[in-house]
Amino acid sequence: MAQSVQFYSTNHGSPRVNFGEALLQGLAPDKGLYMPEYIPTFTVEEIQAFSSKTYAEIACAVFSKFFAADIPADTLQTLCEDAYNFDIPLENVCDRKYIMRLDQGPTASFKDFAGRAMGRLMQYFLNQKGEHKLILTATSGDTGSAVAHAFYDLPTIRVAILFPKDEVTLRQRKQMTTLQKNIHVVAIDGKFDDAQAMVKEAFSDADLAHLQLTSANSINIGRLIPQAVYYFYAYSRLAKNGDASTGSATEKATFCIPSGNFGDMMGCVIAREMGLPIAKILIASNANNEFEQMLKTQTYSKIEPSIDCLSSAMNVGHPSNLARLVELYGGNMDEKGAILKQPDFAAMNRDFFALSVSDDETKQTIKNTWNTYKVMLEPHGAVGWKCVEDYIKTAQISENELIISLETAHPAKFPDAIIENIGIDPELPASLQGIEAKPEKFDTMEGNYAAFKRYLLNL
Repeated sequence: MAQSVQFYSTNHGSPRVNFGEALLQGLAPDKGLYMPEYIPTFTVEEIQAFSSKTYAEIACAVFSKFFAADIPADTLQTLCEDAYNFDIPLENVCDRKYIMRLDQGPTASFKDFAGRAMGRLMQYFLNQKGEHKLILTATSGDTGSAVAHAFYDLPTIRVAILFPKDEVTLRQRKQMTTLQKNIHVVAIDGKFDDAQAMVKEAFSDADLAHLQLTSANSINIGRLIPQAVYYFYAYSRLAKNGDASTGSATEKATFCIPSGNFGDMMGCVIAREMGLPIAKILIASNANNEFEQMLKTQTYSKIEPSIDCLSSAMNVGHPSNLARLVELYGGNMDEKGAILKQPDFAAMNRDFFALSVSDDETKQTIKNTWNTYKVMLEPHGAVGWKCVEDYIKTAQISENELIISLETAHPAKFPDAIIENIGIDPELPASLQGIEAKPEKFDTMEGNYAAFKRYLLNL
């Protein structure tokens, strides 16, 4: 009989709910983040069988482990096939080191993978309930455009997106502001962390309860489960399988993740906990290095305000998903970043390698990777590849070990950085062609909650 996992709050003050309820609520009533009460696992044989399955079929298998009882199997399969109708290139750089390009979706960003699944899943559960929702999302770059496109023109959903006015590119902004209809976009005079804090405050404001608020960024568990899928996909295409019948081990892969709000990182951790053979998870950050410092010092300090870097989507001084990671390692962190119970730092240091990469190193990596391998990386992917290079040197990794680094956005979304460093204006993907000429509409606002509350009440 199909089972469904229940979800609890990292603040431990809200009732357990099923996936559909956690998806539609976004943030738990006690301001915590939803976590599965247990993480279901795949057998070795199931993981090996993924090598002959499509991306949509792997996604359906992963989703079914969490909420098979909540949605009919044929409906879920159709949903996955509709969401995942684009390529996932795995580009060899050297030896057995690869770039996984998550930039072929409709907004040329990895966030399409979760956004498209979330839009379809939310629409399904809202139709079942006969309800409507207002999605609030803070973005430092690509989340906003992915959410806007994933939920555009859906009859049961309105979307309000906040972004720091000076820290997104023109193309990133226009991907949000040229849609309109049910998509409302606001530029705030502040940082991403200000926008994120405003969104979280709105969820717990009783005066806004009638608006039926929910989230679509990585504070929503509906973002993390879809983000576990592409690790299974990459592994299924690149890893050397053992022989399950004789019990021989399958190869372990190392993944490198450019990280901001740490949703992608938690997706990888979930995949590992589900049984994916992972040797190490590399966490690459820009100058916002709070996680690297946390591993070194066993204390956590937010970076306030967050530091504006070339890899703008990673300009996060307090990653929300750290609360989930601390929880998984036996600790407890509240929504403000206070560690109430220490996690197992020894285990975290065993499982993760963290590196902060400067803007100068990012630029040099863009140049070196192109000149040496003819591989084009945008700033976020370059931060990841620099982390890979340092890890290989530090840990003395052999050429035969499998490492997969994520490229989280198309280089054409960051043309200035590409032109400056390798003298090439990257070719626009179809999703970006003509976007700069489209008319846009967005509001502006002070970076404080009182202004945001007034805006929502008048929306």
